[in-house]
Amino acid sequence: MVQGVLMRQSLLQGQHRSQSCPLRTKAFARPSRSTRRIESAAQPSQRSSSSPRKRDISADALAGYSRGVQLDTKQEGVGGLPTDKDAQDSRTFRKTKIVCTIGPTSCSRENLFRLADEGMSVVRLNMSHGDHKSHKAVVDLVREYNALDRGNLAIMLDTKGPEVRSGDLSEPIDMKAGDRFVFTIEEGANGHNGRISVNYDGFIEDVSVGDILLVDGGLQSLKITSKDGKDVHTEVVDGGTMKSRRHLNIRGKSANLPAITERDWLDIKFGVDVGVDYYALSFVRNADVIYELKRWLSQQGAAIGVLAKIESADSVGNLEDILDAVDGAMVARGDLGAELPVEEVPYWQSKIVQGCRKRGKPVIVATNMLESMIDNPTPTRAEVSDIAIAVREGADAVMLSGESAYGKFPFKAVDVMSTVAQRTESAMLRFSGTRRYGSEEAEPIDWIVSPSTSASPGFMTSPGLSEMFAYHAVTMANTIKTSLIVFSRKGNMPALLSHYRPDALIYAFTENRAVQRRLALYHGITALHMRFGETADETFERAIQELKARGFLVGGQQVGIVQSGRQPIWRAASTHAIQVRTVERDPDPMDSSDDN
Repeated sequence: MVQGVLMRQSLLQGQHRSQSCPLRTKAFARPSRSTRRIESAAQPSQRSSSSPRKRDISADALAGYSRGVQLDTKQEGVGGLPTDKDAQDSRTFRKTKIVCTIGPTSCSRENLFRLADEGMSVVRLNMSHGDHKSHKAVVDLVREYNALDRGNLAIMLDTKGPEVRSGDLSEPIDMKAGDRFVFTIEEGANGHNGRISVNYDGFIEDVSVGDILLVDGGLQSLKITSKDGKDVHTEVVDGGTMKSRRHLNIRGKSANLPAITERDWLDIKFGVDVGVDYYALSFVRNADVIYELKRWLSQQGAAIGVLAKIESADSVGNLEDILDAVDGAMVARGDLGAELPVEEVPYWQSKIVQGCRKRGKPVIVATNMLESMIDNPTPTRAEVSDIAIAVREGADAVMLSGESAYGKFPFKAVDVMSTVAQRTESAMLRFSGTRRYGSEEAEPIDWIVSPSTSASPGFMTSPGLSEMFAYHAVTMANTIKTSLIVFSRKGNMPALLSHYRPDALIYAFTENRAVQRRLALYHGITALHMRFGETADETFERAIQELKARGFLVGGQQVGIVQSGRQPIWRAASTHAIQVRTVERDPDPMDSSDDN
């Protein structure tokens, strides 16, 4: 029943694919590592990947939708959240999402489904590897998984972007400190006589004497001593083995290449054709390229989110403008740490995360998060701390790259990432606010700012009212310790609620499958597809019954219901309203009396 109305303001307004993996071909350029033994897919999973039950599916639902098992809240030191033994306390479910790169290890149906059951929320297609045929096969598997109602996976297409690479070598070169080499834009230089070709004609103009040339992000480094004609002369600073087609960049500089290459445009068009949910645009230097892509997508009628990968010296220089333009961002620490001094990466990670949080836009922290688990079954302690810091700083998602694409232990990597994120979130509930590195003395991170209370003309129909409404809905939910149910056609209100970071989950119901998938990236949102009823009350009751069937709610629990009136759902004149309802208990057959 309705216990209270805290705010009300009227407004006008497939078939299974083959088990073989399409990316296990030459189309996917696997790193040159020793042959790996991958975790057995037959190994029992903590979250079953068997065919789901249709209504009695609480175990599958909690894994596939909530992305993480519930912590035992009666254990000492786990959030201090005692709860009734029959109730699900959604404050203890993981809210930070996990992005997994799909590659030779994970592109089979069995392994991709298991990754999803273990906690993956977003599938990353790395367009630097593979071809359209192999990536289309992955898209089909994701669509099949979603159609089975086992969970809600989004697809993110990561463009290759402009790259400067060395040419083919006749054999690997052993570089030693003090050795001299010439990098030339002449074709055919294959390492003979210390001459190495470069695939970028503007290389000579972009570099200066004294610059540091990095190979593969710093595996080797060379100082530029002079340049003439088509040649750049260098001296080795940090040696190593130089192989063919290595990635080259100059520390502190970006190549003057088009932000979106011809190949990128082909990949972007492929993304429209198969219906991806996000683009992760590589090497974004300024906001212009974001607006260019968004204009093109608008012309195509494609509602695809655009994320900027912040990974170059130019991108951090134009950070505020870029974050204003995009739908979200990725902290791409690999190339960022190559173009900037490595000690600056933590500062810029915090800056990017906070910039997105202030704008209410999703942000992903990526690269090297569990790098050691490519070959080892357990993470380093530093990697565990790295995940925890990203969660504390407010990241919507953390990402696995090689760990899930070609590593030996993809499922263990997802499990480690999930467990660390859960434990970190649980510990954060003990603090009145999120603080840097968990210190009670440090100033709280200031990415949550209460909305303006301005009553300027038009305020009642402006986005400002929606922000205020979401802020107070979250405040209410945190005070009375309830989860939130929200109904949305476009995803705006669920995103606003996520921005204010409620302690418990947000259950976002939508009739739009694309909106459901896009919400998979947002912190704390469990997005479900449901046809809305003719009236609000009918829809509210249907949603509560759906959550009960999935095991998210039980009788006797309270839940907050958010109805946004800015985009009316049931009638032309709708309302902004927050309700608190008590979930009805199912009749107990043992309570029925025998009249005889």
